[in-house]
Amino acid sequence: MKKTKYIFVVGGVLSGVGKGVTTASIGRILKNRGLNVSAIKIDPYINVDAGTMNPIEHGEVFVTDDGDETDQDIGNYERFLDTDINSINYMTTGRVYLSVIEKERSMYYKGKCVEVVPHIPMEVVQRIKTAAKESRSDVMIIEVGGTVGEYQNILFLEAARMMKLVSPEDVICVLVSYMPTPGHLGEMKTKPTQQAARELNSSGIQADFIVARGSQSLDKPRREKLALLCGLRYEEEIISAPDVPSIYQIPAVFEEQKFSDLLGKRLRLRYKNRKNPAWEKFIRNMKQTAKTVKIAVVGKYFGTGNYTLSDSYLSVIEATKHAAWSQGAKVELTWIDAEKFETDPAAVRELAGFSGLIVPGGFGTRGIEGIINAIKFAREHNLPYLGLCYGMQLATIEFARHVLGLQGAHTVEVDAETKHPIIHINPFQAKNIKDNKYGGTMRLGSYSCALLAGSKVAKLYKTDVVHERHRHRYEFNNDYKEDMEQAGMRFVGHNPETNLAEIIELKDHPFFVGSQFHPEFKSRPLHPHPLFIGLVKAALNKNKTTCKKPIILKLRVAA
Repeated sequence: MKKTKYIFVVGGVLSGVGKGVTTASIGRILKNRGLNVSAIKIDPYINVDAGTMNPIEHGEVFVTDDGDETDQDIGNYERFLDTDINSINYMTTGRVYLSVIEKERSMYYKGKCVEVVPHIPMEVVQRIKTAAKESRSDVMIIEVGGTVGEYQNILFLEAARMMKLVSPEDVICVLVSYMPTPGHLGEMKTKPTQQAARELNSSGIQADFIVARGSQSLDKPRREKLALLCGLRYEEEIISAPDVPSIYQIPAVFEEQKFSDLLGKRLRLRYKNRKNPAWEKFIRNMKQTAKTVKIAVVGKYFGTGNYTLSDSYLSVIEATKHAAWSQGAKVELTWIDAEKFETDPAAVRELAGFSGLIVPGGFGTRGIEGIINAIKFAREHNLPYLGLCYGMQLATIEFARHVLGLQGAHTVEVDAETKHPIIHINPFQAKNIKDNKYGGTMRLGSYSCALLAGSKVAKLYKTDVVHERHRHRYEFNNDYKEDMEQAGMRFVGHNPETNLAEIIELKDHPFFVGSQFHPEFKSRPLHPHPLFIGLVKAALNKNKTTCKKPIILKLRVAA
């Protein structure tokens, strides 16, 4: 029976140094060698999952096929490895403690005194091995969130130490650490990484490799210095990871330094010297893009102080890039806070300078009227539009107000007393809200969607039924479906089991599509999502055409 090999990836100096893309890139280069690779993300916070956290503070909540609300790094793993990652591959401090406590309550430990050490690290180890078994991995890569030396991740490092102690030939540790180049010095400094390596040593772990992140490549003197002072045997075990134009180029940077060979030698892996032609072709196409498509993203979760946090919509960004590259183009995304169009409705005219519009998902009331103003502009001015989740819901509300003439039409999420509840809540979700049960209670994960034959989206998908990932509580109210269809709104996708609306598209419009689900979660570099391809194609076509007369649908007066 083959033994799974384990690679722990930990961070030094500061957060956001690139552990997630390093983990994903290591996975990619090993998969290119013919190995079955999977990845785990460990987050040190007490939250059981990422679902209840503010996206401005934490970044995007990524949803798996089996309905887990996870850290955005799981999305990177899926995109690089081109495979589904399930809930067993994600753990938090809260999730681990909850599991141990539930086991204690059910006498799993047979009356023993249950302690933080060793029982919490043992639970972590068990989860890692279960995930490896279920995915049948040759190599399981485990990213530990935060940085070494933090109190929050000590127990996870202890789990790594325990695994390495038992099977030293099967477990290695990669330290991803920042190499600053202070402007007033003009020299890359190794001292912060030396300190990080010593902090890791204090946890009982010696780094087997150091991935040195920085604005530029690591030179030989600094590589030698790090190897000597951080306890590594050879300078080749220091991997340079300079900034690159795209994260998808990182695997190639690693392979230039023969990282997969080094990993294979250390872990005694057996693999052939094979390559991945599809991945190499994707990288070539990405680099050779000659056209640019300008797309506006109007949303809510951008601002944090003086900065714009695009991480709130990371999967949307990547899905748009994947689609653009597949069409020989690169995308230029512009972030527009919806409140701008709310306080100054006339400002919506600036959308005329774009070739497409995306309204991503969200919750709550802030900026809603601004988003509706933007959707109205896209509908009336032939601007290609893709609405995701809330973007689909608000598109139906805009249509109800300005085409059907239903004054005050809204979603009950914003206006519980609206006369025309275009978007309402199903009874099960209503009970959850009443009982303050918000964590993990939405319609989550993969659901089937039957497509209307002959529709734009059916032609894009090239199939009759698709399975897409959801994250929402509110649904389109089918009581308004017939009136909308008579006025030109087509409902071209529905859930066969519940008849819930899943996809809309506007008749006589170049591309106006909304999905109740989140297609961005299933987009991969090697398999761009059809709906994003449809948007990019329409946007590129708009680049070629002159401005047409706006579409103004006749207003139907209604009570």
